[in-house]
Amino acid sequence: MSSRADKDYLAWRQMIVRCTSKKCASYPRYGGRGIAVCERWTKSFAHFMEDMGPRPEGMTIERINNDGAYDQSNCRWATRIEQAKNRRSNILLEFDGEKHCLGDWAKKLGFTYFTLYWRYAIAGWSIRRTLTTPSRWAEPDKLWI
Repeated sequence: MSSRADKDYLAWRQMIVRCTSKKCASYPRYGGRGIAVCERWTKSFAHFMEDMGPRPEGMTIERINNDGAYDQSNCRWATRIEQAKNRRSNILLEFDGEKHCLGDWAKKLGFTYFTLYWRYAIAGWSIRRTLTTPSRWAEPDKLWI
């Protein structure tokens, strides 16, 4: 097996192990919470490769829906940065037809992450109010939200 094929096989094998082996340290976050690998992929590395293709350099397998199974309709190759934006702990907001994690909204709109986090997660503001209310950083006598 070539080095490239070794990496593809390793990605496939690790996916199965974290979903099926209670001895795996990652099992509680995968198999332990009901994440499974589709039967087609569990039975055959060749089927996995047929559906996903070779793993591009610098990418790992990602489930689009974090609560869904590993199967062709729910998986893609993604960079570590893309994967970090798809964590269960991220706050995803959809507004005016766009869906982004809180950090991306902050960059896009020129806010700090903490400002948006405070507004939405702590103060309980609506998505519209969180994303459209101007920041008051420039006014030192006002609340800094």
